[in-house]
Amino acid sequence: MEHVKALDFNGYRIAGWKCACGEKYYEPEGAQKVLLLNKLKKQSLKAKLGRIKSNLILRLPTDIEHALNLKQGEDVFISIENDAIKVVPA
Repeated sequence: MEHVKALDFNGYRIAGWKCACGEKYYEPEGAQKVLLLNKLKKQSLKAKLGRIKSNLILRLPTDIEHALNLKQGEDVFISIENDAIKVVPA
C-alpha cells in the first residue's frame, strides 16, 4: 500500500492509501468531514443572529463548525452574491 495525499472522494481530495490492485482506503477523519459536508449541502440550516455592542453576529451550527474546521477567533471571508451572504474560511 502506498500513502497518497490526494485521493478523489465524493468530489473532494483527501488523504488515504492506494493498493497496487486499485483499491483505495481513505483516512476516516477526512472521509467523515466530506460526508458531513455533502449532507449539509443538501439541507437548509437555521442560524441565529445576535448582537455584541454595535456588531451583528452570526452564530453557526456546530455541524458547520466541524465540517469546515472553524475555530473561535479565526478569520473568515464574507461576500454578497445574488442578495445572499457567502462565508468562506480564510
